[in-house]
Amino acid sequence: MVVQRRSQVDNIPAYSRSDVENLIASNNEPTWLKDRRLAAWDLYENTPMPRLEEEWRRTDYSHIHWTDASTVVTPNGAVVADVPQKNLEPLIGDRQGGLLVFVDGKLVHNEVADELTSQGIIFKDLRAAVKENEDIVKQYLMTQAVKPEDGKFASLNAALWDHGILIYFPKGVVAELPIHAVMYNKQSGGHLAHVLVVVEENAQATVQVDYASAEGPTHSSYVGATELIVGDAANLRYVALQEWNRETYEFSHQRALVGASANLDWVIGNMGTRLTKAFIEVDIVGTGANARVSGFFFADKNQFFDLDTQQNHNAPLTTSDLLFKGAAKDQARTLWQGMIKSLPKMQKIDGYQVCRNLVLSRDARMDSIPGLEIEADDVACSHAATFGTLEEELIFYLMARGIPRPQAQLMVIDGFFDELLQRIPFERVRQRLQAEIEAKILG
Repeated sequence: MVVQRRSQVDNIPAYSRSDVENLIASNNEPTWLKDRRLAAWDLYENTPMPRLEEEWRRTDYSHIHWTDASTVVTPNGAVVADVPQKNLEPLIGDRQGGLLVFVDGKLVHNEVADELTSQGIIFKDLRAAVKENEDIVKQYLMTQAVKPEDGKFASLNAALWDHGILIYFPKGVVAELPIHAVMYNKQSGGHLAHVLVVVEENAQATVQVDYASAEGPTHSSYVGATELIVGDAANLRYVALQEWNRETYEFSHQRALVGASANLDWVIGNMGTRLTKAFIEVDIVGTGANARVSGFFFADKNQFFDLDTQQNHNAPLTTSDLLFKGAAKDQARTLWQGMIKSLPKMQKIDGYQVCRNLVLSRDARMDSIPGLEIEADDVACSHAATFGTLEEELIFYLMARGIPRPQAQLMVIDGFFDELLQRIPFERVRQRLQAEIEAKILG
């Protein structure tokens, strides 16, 4: 038995019910959204801060300065030029179907190609969509994927999200061009955003969302939610790249629902924050559905990444394939907890999950906890976690051929991540992740 000393969670986000009421009033929100926000706030207030639950007991976030990290941010003259160019680049080629850019929660750039709008595709600020596309938002917003009762921070997002995105692809629509959204923060404080993607039956879509922030002097928080709803026989390729600054604490719930004969290809890159606590879940709800999740993470200095993944097979004849690869150096720590679950009678499912870890210093720590919860008897499910360090023999081999040690290390680490990078169908995403590896190794 290992006894762990736990810090008391004696500080909580400094939000109040009046913040919810002021948000509702300032946006002149409809009654149904007002009722949902207030109900979520009541749920938030009645839910204790997570501490000893299994999914939280290894994560100590009590050192966050909530007085700073939950300060309401007021946009102050920000423009799209404040965002780094790399975050604005198209995912494929030199064209994209649309680009929304938020700075400190304010929409500063809104561009949607005519060929997408003519197909009935909706890509807009979620606050505007509440009024202009009320039926869609009311039907899907936190009713099927992420729900307020999913946790303390899910209910906080439901009560206080102040900016977000609606991306909607109607039935049978094939979007040839990718859609791109950027959330960038210049100011420290509390940021609450919501991403809602709905791909109706037989539709096809490619979406990229970038999260990044400028350096800040005080603690910040990002309390986010992502909902991916993939209809029957639909196809969604979704990329999310996170590069928050080192004073940001992320608490996010991300869940996809995948319908019958549908396909989801989900790419996740975690590179920034002081601490990340992310719940990443795929619910496969239709027969013949397929979901693939590819995750990259690299922690250094005092970063702590806690990634909790779940693959729920709620229908027979379904497949899921999850591969996470990560590295840690300096005093960084990472934790991955994974679970494949099948309901009773969900036969002929094939679930796979693995997390491969590369420990790059004596003081770094990486933990991986794979799991299976299978209630059917005709399945093919497997899981694994591996750990390794840089092999000096390989480093010596490269150095003996005139390659400096840092560059030799980088070559070996690139080789470690290559399996994951080859799963990513976008060259620019691979380049972004490789540049992050180089920055963390060479500085």
